[in-house]
Amino acid sequence: MAAQSTVRVPHLGGIDAGYRLANGPLDHSKPTVVLINSMCTTSSLYNSQFEDKSLTDAVNLLAIEPLGHGATTSSSDHFTYWDSAIMALQVMDALQVKKAFALGTSQGGWIVVRMALLGPDRIRGLLPLGTSMDCESAASRAKGGWDPQTQLAPFYDQWCSATPTPDFVVDPVWRGMVATLGFSGSVPPETLSFWDETQAAVYSGDEGRRKLRMALLCLMERDGLLFRLRDIKCPVYWLQGLEDPIFRTELPKDQIKLFTSSPEATLTFVEGGGHYLNATSPKKVNEALLCMVEKYTD
Repeated sequence: MAAQSTVRVPHLGGIDAGYRLANGPLDHSKPTVVLINSMCTTSSLYNSQFEDKSLTDAVNLLAIEPLGHGATTSSSDHFTYWDSAIMALQVMDALQVKKAFALGTSQGGWIVVRMALLGPDRIRGLLPLGTSMDCESAASRAKGGWDPQTQLAPFYDQWCSATPTPDFVVDPVWRGMVATLGFSGSVPPETLSFWDETQAAVYSGDEGRRKLRMALLCLMERDGLLFRLRDIKCPVYWLQGLEDPIFRTELPKDQIKLFTSSPEATLTFVEGGGHYLNATSPKKVNEALLCMVEKYTD
């Protein structure tokens, strides 16, 4: 399910950004945590966080669906992860959130780090999950990272059309791949069915095809952040699942060392954790999030 609420922000000529809030309106007496979801998911990826009362009692949870995802639509077909980061900061503005912690799963990790680079006075702390800070480079692949251009470019070619495609529905091969790689075999069948249905609903019709095409292009052509990580000045709690088939463990070990200006930069490996770590290991993620919030809230 995509987010049920949208807010209009000015970036790219106008974006209707899909978002989800826990417990209704923002409580400005509590810290806020922005959540950015992974590829081809929606704000529903964070159901386990929204259902954790100890978490929602302590913080405002604000899940924002990036460009190409969920209920978010844009006046421009073309965008990058930098655009999603700017959009997320503008959603914070629209909802009167001055500062927030930011947690991102997989591609969400790339986006929240960009948010901290673009708005260093806005982001109190980062929790990247199941991610990598490099582009999809040869060096990344040599250390166990996947090769999305080789694997995914044929899908991109299928989704390019010079004429409208009103009957388009993303094919079950793609839907199954997202679910099996993302959840890494560690969730019940009903979870996989939910995401199969959600992808089919979001990525249907001509608008859905164009949204999906550009989301994939954004992933395949993304730029790396390795030389920028020294400019991150907030704390970083990076969590990585030991069963993550996409980025595995060597990349995070190297990249966490590059946050040289952070007051604290830690890497925690989660036994049995899959790629979409907040969904496969919610208890560990929620504990780390509460730990950061309690330590770094003014």
